[in-house]
Amino acid sequence: MKLPDVLRTLRSKGTAQNRKVYSRHGYPADSYGVSFGELRKLARTIGSDQELARGLWKTGNGDARVLAAMVAEPDTMSTTELDAWVREIRFYVLADAFSQLAARSPLARRKSQAWRKSRSDHVSQVGWNLVGMLAVPDGELRDDDLAALLDEIERGIHAAPNRTRHAMNMALCAIGGYRPALHERALAVARAIGQVEVDHGETGCKTPDAYTYMQKKKPQRPKKKTGKGSSAGGAGTGSSAKKSGKGKAG
Repeated sequence: MKLPDVLRTLRSKGTAQNRKVYSRHGYPADSYGVSFGELRKLARTIGSDQELARGLWKTGNGDARVLAAMVAEPDTMSTTELDAWVREIRFYVLADAFSQLAARSPLARRKSQAWRKSRSDHVSQVGWNLVGMLAVPDGELRDDDLAALLDEIERGIHAAPNRTRHAMNMALCAIGGYRPALHERALAVARAIGQVEVDHGETGCKTPDAYTYMQKKKPQRPKKKTGKGSSAGGAGTGSSAKKSGKGKAG
């Protein structure tokens, strides 16, 4: 599909009610109000198309940029392009969608390390989102890497920017849920930090209490490998720990 065709489709699928709701989640005024169900359908129709993704991103339209993150080809994106995109993120839903994309990049671990240090709330949010996504069984982050990050969460979560606090809390849940060796340590961190306060604006969204969440979830152990590879289940963390560019962000 060509860019003009996709934009016409997005415009036709948007609704005034969705625009009203999405505005409370930080979407820019330049948005069509397309549901995530419709975006996923369109993304499946398009498949992977980096040229189209770049065109969609350049529009600045909220829905177009979320769709761009769904159809972009992470293997083709350089560190420069990833950095350029993440610096332009202005609402958390797009940050979550972009995190799904970045998690599938071979540069994911390196970018997580860099972005977590950013003074931009949404950039550091993406960096911590990636921690949760890379904490999956057989993920790129080792237990000792994640143990150090647990210390960082305990020391800094309450002083972090708003959306970064949420992402750090969800990373904590992911580490405790995916890594059996770190489950007790993650619970101890959750007890120490207590409830994490995040301003979700005029929405029904909430940041879960990490200790309560992890008590209800048994640590996810990777399944035994077979000749056809391995698969692993996962506990949901609110930031979609599976590496899928087509999942809902938010």
